[in-house]
Amino acid sequence: MAETHVLFVEDDDVIREATQLALERDGFRVTAMPDGLSGLDAFRAHRPDIALLDVMLPGMDGVSLCRRIRDESTVPVIMLSARADSIDVVLGLEAGADDYVTKPFDGSVLMARIRAVLRRFGHAAGSGAGDAAGEAAGDGGPLVFGDGDLEVDTEGMEVRRGGEPVALTPTEMRLLLEFSSAPNTVLSRDKLLERVWDYGWGGDTRVVDVHVQRLRAKIGQDRIETVRGFGYKLRG
Repeated sequence: MAETHVLFVEDDDVIREATQLALERDGFRVTAMPDGLSGLDAFRAHRPDIALLDVMLPGMDGVSLCRRIRDESTVPVIMLSARADSIDVVLGLEAGADDYVTKPFDGSVLMARIRAVLRRFGHAAGSGAGDAAGEAAGDGGPLVFGDGDLEVDTEGMEVRRGGEPVALTPTEMRLLLEFSSAPNTVLSRDKLLERVWDYGWGGDTRVVDVHVQRLRAKIGQDRIETVRGFGYKLRG
């Protein structure tokens, strides 16, 4: 973790300085910025390993900043929100954020979320894609679903729809790998939170729902079926 570079964008001076110190004590390298515009400049200049973005930022709000970052990169993004029930949380996830943490937050919770997201990024980015990829890989060939329109290469970490490459974030890829490892099998939201987001405790299922919506938009709306009261399944 010593080389992990965190971009932290937060307009509250006290929270920004205290969190930066906590992150640095935990071995992270931190670039801290007070507003969205300077945060975007810092992202482009430093290309951090992960971005922590407050939702309410001057100049450019956190949701817009997340969207701009996602247009340029698949770097993991965690949103920080003062209200767990805020529509801003959903907007941030829809903009491409991988997870969110509610303020005020305990330092240990934030560190755990950061590490979980980074592990997920590592799984989806290359060397060893984790249990789901291993289970889905089978004989090592690409998985083909439906009429052949959707192909999932679990070794090369590539997805094609209609022969064209599909750009997925690491979290979206990890989610698709989970579905691909058990096609036609219903996976509950809690199971997906555990397997994809590495939650060892109850989490917010909105994170799952929004990521499923984003994945559907990329691989086909009818590819992932909602089983009401139970979860989701990938149509084989």
